[in-house]
Amino acid sequence: MAKVMLREDDNGKVLFYVAKKDMEEIISTLEFDTEEKWGGEVSLTNGDVWFIKPDVKKLPNEVDAKIITRGDN
Repeated sequence: MAKVMLREDDNGKVLFYVAKKDMEEIISTLEFDTEEKWGGEVSLTNGDVWFIKPDVKKLPNEVDAKIITRGDN
């Protein structure tokens, strides 16, 4: 598990930042994308797929996330 900071940029895209890896990517797809249930499997612009426990959407927020697959980048 990794601590991940989630926040929205000025264009409304959600940024996914892992401080230990100094990695910041945009979330391109979400398994669950409602205000009441947000998260699940999330795909990043670098091809990584991570899991965030679905919860109420609250940004900015620090969450625990687990990598499922790494992208090719």
